[in-house]
Amino acid sequence: MKNYKILLFIFLLGPLFSFSQEEVQEKVEEKPERPAFESSSLVDNQTNVLFNKNTLEIMMQHRFGPMDQENSLLGIYGPANIRIGASYSILDWVTVGYGITKKDITSDFSLKVGILNQTRSGSIPLSITYYGDIAINGLSGSAGDGVFLTKQDRYSYFHQLIIAKRFSPEFSFQIAPSLTHFNAVDYGYDNDRFAISFGGRYKISPNTSLILDYSQPITKREDNELGQSYNNAGISVGAEFSTSAHAFQLFVTNYNGIIGQQNYMYNTKDFFGKGGILIGFNITRRYSF
Repeated sequence: MKNYKILLFIFLLGPLFSFSQEEVQEKVEEKPERPAFESSSLVDNQTNVLFNKNTLEIMMQHRFGPMDQENSLLGIYGPANIRIGASYSILDWVTVGYGITKKDITSDFSLKVGILNQTRSGSIPLSITYYGDIAINGLSGSAGDGVFLTKQDRYSYFHQLIIAKRFSPEFSFQIAPSLTHFNAVDYGYDNDRFAISFGGRYKISPNTSLILDYSQPITKREDNELGQSYNNAGISVGAEFSTSAHAFQLFVTNYNGIIGQQNYMYNTKDFFGKGGILIGFNITRRYSF
């Protein structure tokens, strides 16, 4: 009789063990998916990547001159644009950053916030991240010479919503609509510009990937006084080489502004036109504290 009681007790406890196993399995399946990209940026656009709390990322971004410039060795000897920046993860889902850019002697402050994370189980099929940037034009000029009538005339803003998905260990893709705003623009131009970008990465080896970034202005702008168009799409094609703490991107592009608001509002280079292509690279290094 005693043995029957023991068997009955085990039988009654069976569903509880089964429920616990299912609960553990569910927790394992709900882990966040691995990052869709290796770096926090994809050429000139941001990715959805956010690093762990107390991670510092140092960035060096370089754009050479036009490749077809005479006596410039594919633009390497030509006028370059450079940005040096740093970002710090104050939380797992919040990163703040600061950078300086040679073009217009620009300083910029950025904020990146994770809104939604793709899960391994597929219950959340994609990631959504917000990126915002405030830039300050540092060129000389004041109300006296009519360049900047107020301090606020130096400010520009960039907002981007990054929707990314890791389809497989090899392939990731993102779509990122954006809004650019300049407090001061030339007479007759709009202060705002809407655009959308598409970016992808395909891994061909554990540490090497092919990358593509396409940025298309949506709202149109009139050509400038030289007849150059501000409505050209930004196209970048290249390769990325990464390790656990480094990422190196080498590419050809027709964007040389580096920061989003400069590229989307003022790019006049046509990727398929004369003088449109230049060589660029990005180097990032991460430190964990």
